[in-house]
Amino acid sequence: MSEKNRDGKRTARERLAVERDRQRAAEKRRRALIVGAGVVCVLGLAAVIGVIAANAGKDDGSDSVGPVVAPSGAQGKDGLALPVGEEGANSTLTVWEDFRCPACKGFETAYRPTIHELTEAGKLKVEYHLATIIDGNMGGTGSRKAANAAACAQDAGKFTPYHDVLYDNQPPETDDAFADEDKLIELAAKVDGLDTPAFRTCVREGRHNSWVEKSNEAFQKGGFSGTPTVLLDGQNIYQDQTMTPDKLKQMVEAAQG
Repeated sequence: MSEKNRDGKRTARERLAVERDRQRAAEKRRRALIVGAGVVCVLGLAAVIGVIAANAGKDDGSDSVGPVVAPSGAQGKDGLALPVGEEGANSTLTVWEDFRCPACKGFETAYRPTIHELTEAGKLKVEYHLATIIDGNMGGTGSRKAANAAACAQDAGKFTPYHDVLYDNQPPETDDAFADEDKLIELAAKVDGLDTPAFRTCVREGRHNSWVEKSNEAFQKGGFSGTPTVLLDGQNIYQDQTMTPDKLKQMVEAAQG
């Protein structure tokens, strides 16, 4: 083999090696970005930081046109609150949430047993308000469609268990799985008596879509920084770094007089 051919092959091998190194470096950078994004999300939740609401809730609205139909039993200004618990409870917890929001699931995981205990004891009333900021920030319609499905569950008197099922089965933030109405109906089967023709029709028709959008507009106009926003008798307790389920329970029980 001539020296020229050997040099040519050596040069080709060197180019190939350089290209492989470049590809490995690019893949390493890509993985680092993915891991970094995950760490930011986890740290944000650990530090009790909600999802920022800037430029939020502006989904395409393609199937949201229609009259505002509030779900059965909705209360508060413009009928935008879904109540859980006894009307005469001494304390009221106001929760602004988005079913696609990871921080909302974090709050649910930590506080749900305490909230259920207090509402069932008649000591606490919860008013849930639904927002769609992840649709606006990440794209998609899963926040809105999940909120509509939850409103349909409210019509059936099954809001609380379906609300819990949605969070128990929340997809990753970047996965718009709740945009699939079949998925929302499939999850309804986990709640006794919810998967009915009436519920399916309500979900597929988006009966409460315009109501959900109105609720999200109220969230944006409220000046809140993100979801979840949690107020106990008007006081934002989610911003309290010392807040725990036990402390919430103590505050509610202290209000019993």
